[in-house]
Amino acid sequence: MPAMSTKSREVIFGSRIRGAKIRAEGAREEAIKAVREADRAEAEAWSIRMEGYVGPAQPSPTIGQCLNGGYSWMEIECNRCKTCVSIPLNAIRRPRDTSIWKLEGPFRCRSCGTRRYKPPVHMIKLTQEREITPYIWVHPDYDR
Repeated sequence: MPAMSTKSREVIFGSRIRGAKIRAEGAREEAIKAVREADRAEAEAWSIRMEGYVGPAQPSPTIGQCLNGGYSWMEIECNRCKTCVSIPLNAIRRPRDTSIWKLEGPFRCRSCGTRRYKPPVHMIKLTQEREITPYIWVHPDYDR
């Protein structure tokens, strides 16, 4: 069998290598889309369970899964004064592999809390966009 020249190797194997690289890139992009869709579905299912059962549903997605799935806001409500607020998940200083249900304990209400006691809050749901508008403070002397 005659030996192949370098030029013929490039022609035969070069196109196969390029084709394999293109297929690998396409498969990688599809895998990223599939993971993002799975994270979105898991965050949505957890949010529905939270609204239905009104409690820290376990297991819950992680902060990273929620952000990857597009759910970047969490709504919480004070147990005492019923103040609702939307919190951006990317502003929470915890590792991205922290489960969402573990965040309920550290949150406390600032609006009705005192210096010694701040009442606990409970989570309502995860959202893709901020649904609760921020409170705009207006000085009492200004005309509205």
